Amino acid sequence: MPKTPRFPPNLPRPVEVLAFPAVQLLDVAGPLQVFATANEHAGVGTPYAPLVVSAGDLTLTASAGLRLIADPLPASDAPVDTLVIAGGPGVTAACADPALVDWVRIRAGRARRVASVCTGAFLLGAAGLLDGRRAVTHWKHCGALAARYPRARVEPDPIFVRDGPVWSSAGITAGIDLTLALVEEDLGRATALAVARHLVMFLKRPGGQAQFSAALALQAGEARFGTLHAFIAGNLAGDLSLPALAAAAGMSERSLSRHYREATGLTPARAVERLRVEAARRALAETAQPVKRIARTCGFGSEETLRRSFLRHVAATPQEYRARFGG
Repeated sequence: MPKTPRFPPNLPRPVEVLAFPAVQLLDVAGPLQVFATANEHAGVGTPYAPLVVSAGDLTLTASAGLRLIADPLPASDAPVDTLVIAGGPGVTAACADPALVDWVRIRAGRARRVASVCTGAFLLGAAGLLDGRRAVTHWKHCGALAARYPRARVEPDPIFVRDGPVWSSAGITAGIDLTLALVEEDLGRATALAVARHLVMFLKRPGGQAQFSAALALQAGEARFGTLHAFIAGNLAGDLSLPALAAAAGMSERSLSRHYREATGLTPARAVERLRVEAARRALAETAQPVKRIARTCGFGSEETLRRSFLRHVAATPQEYRARFGG
């Protein structure tokens, strides 16, 4: 696992960002900009020496169509402080390259810490770096990551996760949040806050990525079931059983179940639970209402039912969630 290399305080810390063909552009550019801005606001010296590296052809095209010119992979024994693994559509091919996976494994062992952005977590998993560790990736791919690397403890909600020297972030822009946290660890809160202000963003973004996943997962069915979603949102504490939903949609229960799953990938009952959890999350983060009242107004009936749903969807209890994200 990552070691703790020592660098003289007056020398920049080598930071390597691994890219590959069809990499997600922001997975590379976001962390690079945070490190570059930290260099501008550090006050004394230049804390970081970031470098984009790649295997094979050093002129590669990101998934957005922009061409990038990378440096070759450094020797496995060259000094490195932080290794950042980008994600993107090309990560599947990258994971299938045994030489690259070996390089990641060896290079991570040389670094003080290693981090992934979005689906870059799959490369960490391929290198065995997630075994026995907590991790996160883009909400859309959390299930696939957990299935492919069952020894990893995949959490679907956090913006980023740190487990010892191994960091991972959720989808795309979450790599910026993660890099800000790296800067805060190295240079202190004041410098990290100055970087966040310069980039016009939160130092710590409120909420987790589950706040996006429920709404986005249901958007696919908005054309056909938008009215039903509005009915659910307006009646969270009411009867949202399958017969009640079928009546509101003007369909038979069997027809609703089949067509709704085709449109959204979810059963009606699972969609109701997600929307209730989403409403409870907002109430926990934005109000001081007792958990028991939130459970009742969001349609869970009891505090225990709310707790079970939170553990299933957010991997935390309502009390833990409020302690972390409550205003």
